[in-house]
Amino acid sequence: MTISVIVCAYNESRHLPACLHSLLSQTRPPDEILVINNASTDDTGDVARRIPGVRVIDEPSKGLVVARETGRRHASGDVLAYVDADCRAPIQWLERIERRLERAPALVAVTGPYRFYDWDLAGRSLIRAYDYLVAPPTHALVHYGLAAGAILYGGNFAVRREALERIGGFDCRIEFHGEDTNLGRRLTPVGTVAIARDCWVWTSARRYRAMGKRRVFGLYVRNFWSEILRHRPSDRTHIDVRA
Repeated sequence: MTISVIVCAYNESRHLPACLHSLLSQTRPPDEILVINNASTDDTGDVARRIPGVRVIDEPSKGLVVARETGRRHASGDVLAYVDADCRAPIQWLERIERRLERAPALVAVTGPYRFYDWDLAGRSLIRAYDYLVAPPTHALVHYGLAAGAILYGGNFAVRREALERIGGFDCRIEFHGEDTNLGRRLTPVGTVAIARDCWVWTSARRYRAMGKRRVFGLYVRNFWSEILRHRPSDRTHIDVRA
């Protein structure tokens, strides 16, 4: 099994080095690391190119899902692992992903939760409660019970290349919100999508801090159920918290 790690980055020169060095420090080294420089106006591309072992693909059309699809088309691995540019992967992240995929041939994707390195105690506690009390039963209902979709953490997931090819890749009509649920829903007829608590990553709470906890939670819940029930996200635009 070969694994390509894909980092989609728009104006991420400040966060990107920590992400890439965490990937280069894995106990199971990635077979390749791709940074999709997604129409950045800062020096994201130059920052990534200065780090040995990283391949940079310039994608001039701005959009997260467009960048994800560009990564899919350029990657060579049997498994494509996507992680956001503001994430930092624990050293056993890829090892744990590989172990789960090797043990379960029917597993087409594995996703893991977030832990936040720059958020207050109340926010971190809310997310941990979601990870333990809300996400597992919701995933069990929609994925195993109804076969209608899956919970998939958009900044932390790995998917078999073959499964992505079977569904035609990413849906580039989606701008931002709901893209992870869209992928999980379309992968569900192909095979199992698993939430693995041990495959967590560190990430930034910048969206929550910029927009407020209530508003962000509402966005995620609204777009998850809209994609599951209506097969399209509720929100067609999003706020860029880096602007």
